[in-house]
Amino acid sequence: MSADEHNPLAGVRLQKALAEAGQGSRRRIEEWIAAGRVRVNGRVAKLGDRVVAGDKVLLDGRAVRLRRDAFKRRRIIAYHKPEGEVVTRRDPEGRTTVFQHLPGLHDGRWIAIGRLDINTAGLLLLTNDGALANGLMHPSRAVEREYAVRVQGPVADGVLHRLTHGVQLDDGEARFEEIVASGGSGFNQWFHVVLCEGRNREVRRLWEAAGCTVSRLKRVRFGNVILGARPLPRQWRPLTEEEESGLLALAGLPASPRPAGRGGGGGRTGTGSAWSRAG
Repeated sequence: MSADEHNPLAGVRLQKALAEAGQGSRRRIEEWIAAGRVRVNGRVAKLGDRVVAGDKVLLDGRAVRLRRDAFKRRRIIAYHKPEGEVVTRRDPEGRTTVFQHLPGLHDGRWIAIGRLDINTAGLLLLTNDGALANGLMHPSRAVEREYAVRVQGPVADGVLHRLTHGVQLDDGEARFEEIVASGGSGFNQWFHVVLCEGRNREVRRLWEAAGCTVSRLKRVRFGNVILGARPLPRQWRPLTEEEESGLLALAGLPASPRPAGRGGGGGRTGTGSAWSRAG
């Protein structure tokens, strides 16, 4: 086979590639492989074989066209979004979009995992894996989002109690999972708040419903990924392998092996992935 059989990270499993080509369930395909009904590059395939783009696969003597998506390498990056950018590919008003400042991508296109409104800064995750993005955004997964919020004026303890026990909004009741006072002086106070859903402008609307005005808002964490203090606005970095594995678990997806040397969109071990700018 053209895949390096001594490298377990090369290519994808044959049954996965055939299943994604619409040939049947993985379990059924495994039975076909064991029965010798599948050939790869002229050789009878065996369970555990992997294929790469360009391999010729026959099922019962019939050529199977493998989907290119089956070989797509997953990319996930963290982007430090500044205020004033919109999370959309094309803006009819001509405003700057986050997609203008991302690194190039050969495997698919960048998908934003959730959104931040134009006046909200901070951590935005992007991937080329639609299943991962959908899993992390689905309400049933209840993935935590943490924000640093600057509120104008004093905030009474009763307000904080309301915000953590439920406030009625126009699209249903909402609440913060946690609120932690983070300092401030004079007219402004800072809080860190945690949500487990991603409704439109939910952080601002919760504070406004409690009679407070938000003057600054920044997302500092999504799930297990933390923005940190180092990045400048419009910088991005690849996630570490530990961060990527954590996100897959939060989305309810299995971890999968990945080729080494994934470049700008890949993960790396450790916690020191460098921030950089595209272009």
